[in-house]
Amino acid sequence: MKPILRTAVISTLALTLAGLPALAQDHPDHPQDHRDTQHYVHHQEWHKGSRISHDDWSRGESVDWHAHHLRQPPRGYEWREVDGNYVMAAIATGVIASVIIASHPH
Repeated sequence: MKPILRTAVISTLALTLAGLPALAQDHPDHPQDHRDTQHYVHHQEWHKGSRISHDDWSRGESVDWHAHHLRQPPRGYEWREVDGNYVMAAIATGVIASVIIASHPH
């Protein structure tokens, strides 16, 4: 009985491995999550104490500061990712408290 079981397992494994190259070709080499397709843009005007424009702020996505290992924003401030930068600014005024280049493990 063991030789039959061993042969069945080997046959199943061989058939599975034979189909893998075909399956791999169906998937693109880039990640399916398209949120991180922005490229880094250096904004010389963004620094502590300056203001981020409403348009730039609105384009950004809210960031979970804890998940991205950023410091906790003070009350009334929020982290956003804009043009490959993490920007912490006052929600009401847009005054920037911090700007950090965002890095993604892709």
